[in-house]
Amino acid sequence: MDIDEISDFTDYFVICSGTSDRMLNTLAEEVMVYLKQNRQFAARIEGEAQDGWLVIDYGDIVIHLFSPERRNYYRLEELWSEGKVLLRLH
Repeated sequence: MDIDEISDFTDYFVICSGTSDRMLNTLAEEVMVYLKQNRQFAARIEGEAQDGWLVIDYGDIVIHLFSPERRNYYRLEELWSEGKVLLRLH
């Protein structure tokens, strides 16, 4: 989601869901490995999989990894609806 024109702290949100704690942890770990190997960037993971929401802040890109329940509860897509959805996969 491109939020560059409506946010002063980041340009993009990547929002995705994982159906289990294990899946959320694996998604977060793989993002971290990719960033370290390909972007030489050591990002930090905030949150815990068992809480249903992990955040990886990569400066211009903030990655949100949700359980389906937390994603439905926080509804970031609606909260930031003025942003432009660049890609949606189901």
